[in-house]
Amino acid sequence: MGAIRQCSRSACRQSAVATLTYVYAESTAVLGPLAMYAEPHSYDLCTQHADSLTVPRGWEVLRLAMPSTPPEPGPDDLLALANAVREAAAAPDAPGQRTSRPAVEPPLVEGARRGHLRILREPS
Repeated sequence: MGAIRQCSRSACRQSAVATLTYVYAESTAVLGPLAMYAEPHSYDLCTQHADSLTVPRGWEVLRLAMPSTPPEPGPDDLLALANAVREAAAAPDAPGQRTSRPAVEPPLVEGARRGHLRILREPS
């Protein structure tokens, strides 16, 4: 997760808690929980601006349920992050770049460090 995103409204310095997306083909505005990533065609809003949202006449507002607390990273999130780091480390270097990895990988030992990650066995 990156830095805390601010409300998209001009001169508002509050933290964003909701994301607003317009579906022009259906004349609908969708207001839901803060998206994982900032998208170029959606707007992040603070609580005040999300609550006072108005849309053009004839448009519909679809308000999705907002969580009371932000979600905590779960084991699946941590595994996905570890897998992404492993894939990036296993990717071949671009042509013309010097490699910083050793030619032979050292044997892995419980609790050993490899780069900035620590290898731990799953609890039984």
